[in-house]
Amino acid sequence: MASDLKTRVREGWQQTLRGILERARAMGPQAVLAFDLDSTLFDNKPRQARILREYGLAKSHEKLGQCEPQHWDSGFDMRGAMRNCGLSEQEVEAHYPLVRSFWLERFFTSDYCVDDEAIEGAAAFTHAVANSGAHLVYVTGRHEAMRAGTEACMRQRGLPVPGEGRVHLLMKPNASDNDDAFKREAHARLGQWGTLIAAFDNEPTHANDYLRRFPQAQVIHLATDHSGRPVTLLEEIVSVPHFSHES
Repeated sequence: MASDLKTRVREGWQQTLRGILERARAMGPQAVLAFDLDSTLFDNKPRQARILREYGLAKSHEKLGQCEPQHWDSGFDMRGAMRNCGLSEQEVEAHYPLVRSFWLERFFTSDYCVDDEAIEGAAAFTHAVANSGAHLVYVTGRHEAMRAGTEACMRQRGLPVPGEGRVHLLMKPNASDNDDAFKREAHARLGQWGTLIAAFDNEPTHANDYLRRFPQAQVIHLATDHSGRPVTLLEEIVSVPHFSHES
């Protein structure tokens, strides 16, 4: 499913991004632009690889102890990453329950999210938004306990940090809160800052929700990785591979 969506990128997507920045500059503080984080502004593969590598080292499993980001070529497909590290199907199934538990204890934490890398062009694009005078709102399914690590990673990767100018960060109150429900509630809060003119998300469900709630906004789908849910993107949504838009 993820690879199918990557083929959705069409010629001219760079002009769409340039047009969004032009509109943000024209509207200034009346404009709001919303950005998801994971697989939208941030590449999580380094975090994923670190966790699998640490599991391998803890269990003295040489192949997993050498896991690298490129082994996670299918987003959140842990079994696929283990196969790419050289494990047989039998070994994958034998280790999977323990790996999954090990992963859950670490992935959604400040200590590990600092390993994320910025998607190509993300730092420059978000700074262009911030410099336009518009409101830049990060809307993420991460929970509040990850705020410190999230903001530290933003600083390290050169993204605008919440509290600087018109930059805001909306996070789930609790890790157990449903991502879809939280995102929809967060969408309702965006109007407090102005008019939403653009929204960016890698999850088809969330991108579709944006467009249904804000039909006049330009919704951008990041054709990176996603959860794999079989959701069809609405036709009006533009898919882009990253944020580097200069031709």
